Amino acid sequence: MTGLHGTGPEAWAAARRRMVDEQLRARGILDPRVLAAMDAVPRHLFVSPGFEDRAYGDFALPVAEGQTISQPWIVARMLELARVPDGGRVLEVGTGTGYQTALLAAIAGEVASVERLAPLLDAARERLALLGVTNVRLRLGDGTLGWQEFAPYASVLAAAAAPHVPEALLHQLDEGGLLVIPVGGARLQRLEVWRRHGHRFPHERHDECRFVPLIGQDAWREDPHHN
Repeated sequence: MTGLHGTGPEAWAAARRRMVDEQLRARGILDPRVLAAMDAVPRHLFVSPGFEDRAYGDFALPVAEGQTISQPWIVARMLELARVPDGGRVLEVGTGTGYQTALLAAIAGEVASVERLAPLLDAARERLALLGVTNVRLRLGDGTLGWQEFAPYASVLAAAAAPHVPEALLHQLDEGGLLVIPVGGARLQRLEVWRRHGHRFPHERHDECRFVPLIGQDAWREDPHHN
């Protein structure tokens, strides 16, 4: 989506409505809470300077530190798969620009979010403060280890791809909680949904996707694209 007719609040709101109607609802995203959050959170504030007029297009965009902001549909798909309960506590692995963080904050009761890159985390903190988001805790650290202090979580979402599911993310789930994570190789993955049933973790595989690598103690030790 390019060529916005103006860049005032009404133009941005119209762009979000088109995104929700044409990219999300038309492609099967039906959770009203997800659709409402995507309609409310101003994605153009979370993209890199110069990319604002592409903020509501159906594609990923590059951001700082060699990372990306995922296409709106895949973000909405992950949110829908996570089935975040009203008032639930959520863990996000990979704060990135803070866009998914803001969406989770609009749906969940509490959000704990971990990011390994300090410049991204600092910028996300500023954006969330600008929007008046107050139910989010941010931490610089290794997302593959989760954030034990605030566990258990009703839902865990990983916004980066792992070669396998990190154990800590499973064990920080509440009973019946869901982990949504892209799993696979460096260039292509599938979204997987893992549910906690006591000491068992049945899972399902869903859509093909492509995410930046999840780097940490229990995933990629370094960026596989740079090998």
